[in-house]
Amino acid sequence: MTERDGAGSAAEGEFRRGWPIVLSALLGIGCGLAAVPFYTLGVFAPHLAREFGWSMGQIMGALTITTLALVVAGPIAGALCDRHGTRPVALVSLTLFGLSYLSLALLGGSLVQYYLTFLVIAFVGVGTLPITFTRTVNRWFERNRGLALGLAMMGTGLFGIVCKPVLAAVIAAHGWRAGFLALGALPLVVALPACFALFREPGRAAGAGGAAEVLPGLTRAEALRSWRFWLIAVVLLPISFALAGTVPNLEGILTDRGFTPATIVRLTPLIGLASIIGRLVGGWLLDRFWAPAVAFVILGMPAVSCVLLSAGGLQPGTGALAIVLIGFALGIEYDIVAYLTARYFGMRAYAAIYSLLYTCFAVGAGFAPLVFGMIRDRAQDYAPALLLAAVMLPVCSAAFLLLGRYPVAGTRQSG
Repeated sequence: MTERDGAGSAAEGEFRRGWPIVLSALLGIGCGLAAVPFYTLGVFAPHLAREFGWSMGQIMGALTITTLALVVAGPIAGALCDRHGTRPVALVSLTLFGLSYLSLALLGGSLVQYYLTFLVIAFVGVGTLPITFTRTVNRWFERNRGLALGLAMMGTGLFGIVCKPVLAAVIAAHGWRAGFLALGALPLVVALPACFALFREPGRAAGAGGAAEVLPGLTRAEALRSWRFWLIAVVLLPISFALAGTVPNLEGILTDRGFTPATIVRLTPLIGLASIIGRLVGGWLLDRFWAPAVAFVILGMPAVSCVLLSAGGLQPGTGALAIVLIGFALGIEYDIVAYLTARYFGMRAYAAIYSLLYTCFAVGAGFAPLVFGMIRDRAQDYAPALLLAAVMLPVCSAAFLLLGRYPVAGTRQSG
């Protein structure tokens, strides 16, 4: 057997053993906090605006509330995963997340109630984020870690493809309250049973909880003293802002460009399809090329999309291209953060470190829809926000190139 054959056999063995983990992680992430509010709030926004008279900025402010909650809840969830294991955190969080999302069907005309509900959703749903699931995927996979992460994170893309047209049909037939009921049922009916049956950490029975073994890598305190941690954290803020501002506002952007509702319904699911392709292609690239270079290329490309979407006279074909480029980048953003965390800081305190970086990403992503909406309310156009994003993406993505070589596994970094 050649060395290549041996490597291929080892990689196949990883997937034979680890496919239940990838499948359950895919469903958990796809039906969780990372996907559900982000991909669906834009669908509900026109209905909430008509029902209660709220502005787009006020409606999108729910994502900002969610972000502020994650700043506190994310690191707590990471510490719980490192201490008690990911399985119990995921199961409890999926249950509470589904129940709390169901309560949105009871909304009245109070913005305070609206924001408080999303605050609760964020706190109880934090265990459904990739913070939890990628820790276990990283532990099951080594040779094909990037591809496995891409497959697991594909849940957000699959949700993005299916949710908008299905949710629009549910709302058209039964009203927006029924739409919230359908979304709340997803984690309870789909993700929770799958994770209960399949999701576990290496070497532990399905019902086991704790994570007593000491894994190689940096502690959280050591990572916080590393310049690489702070470089990643700082550049994630503007990158996430630029990427995340477009998606919840996409229906509004296309409406401003004169697209009909029927055309918008046809175009917007492309973002989910492109994100799936981005996760698969990006994961394959991460396993074979230097991750910072992959990040620079893929996360910088949507600058073209922002320029196209900001221009008048946008045609459906050009709009589709812009959406695909954004979706492709969205398909790899969380994968890159998870991959960089494992490669540069190891698995010893992976969830605690990744939760901090994820929080940085979430802060940028959470404030972006609100800021984009406020710019639209003031300027009567999304163009100024889109052009700002077009500058941020290539400049900040280039900073990943400063990270340098991966450290040798199991050793301490010198900086």
